[in-house]
Amino acid sequence: MSTPKETSFVVALLSGGCAGTSVDVALYPIDTIKTRLQAPQGFLKAGGFKGVYRGLGSAALGSAPGAALFFSTYETSKNIIGKMVDPKYESGVYMVSSSFGEVAACLVRVPTENVKQKLQAGVYNKTGEAVSGILKEMGPRGFYVGYLTTVAREIPFSFIQFPIYEGLKKKWSAYQGEQVGPLQSSLCGSFAGGFSAAVTTPLDVVKTRLMLGKDAEGVAYKGAMDTVTRIYAEGGAGRFFLG
Repeated sequence: MSTPKETSFVVALLSGGCAGTSVDVALYPIDTIKTRLQAPQGFLKAGGFKGVYRGLGSAALGSAPGAALFFSTYETSKNIIGKMVDPKYESGVYMVSSSFGEVAACLVRVPTENVKQKLQAGVYNKTGEAVSGILKEMGPRGFYVGYLTTVAREIPFSFIQFPIYEGLKKKWSAYQGEQVGPLQSSLCGSFAGGFSAAVTTPLDVVKTRLMLGKDAEGVAYKGAMDTVTRIYAEGGAGRFFLG
């Protein structure tokens, strides 16, 4: 079996940007439904199945740079750290590299998410209105509400996803005696991503509530712990698995 080649920074940057945009646009209606299920006012009041593409423009605008930043950081870190660490610790290399990627990507992803989720949940109707509203209410720092919570969600997600993804590709390649193709790689990614998303859903619910800003009564959330306490008070642990 041939040894996989290192992915260059430019290739990771371009392919990551293209892949991220394609996935985000294709799955956007599902993402909107997820956000509305997690919204404090409930699915129907947040918009139900209407206008599932609301906020797509802002999501697409931030998707390419966010994904490009993640994959270029991930691949670069993986190549550098991988040369310094014994091969038997390669799962740890994937975890650390993906963590670096997430911290970098969230610098772009979080402002986009703040605008996008407010549009999805019907807090604002247009992108310009959302941007102006966030600036008026909290200033530039308003775009980074939920940054730490997002990172706290994305790092465990990547810790779970990338070792599974890389491990499945490696085993499949060994089984067939050659590197996996695009379709096989996508199947590995689908399984790894789906499992990781299910496990980290509670953190995603907290992140969504923080970004939407207020509960169903219009009372603002005051940090992650306050959000956790109030979500639990709504209906117990099951509320953390909405969406």
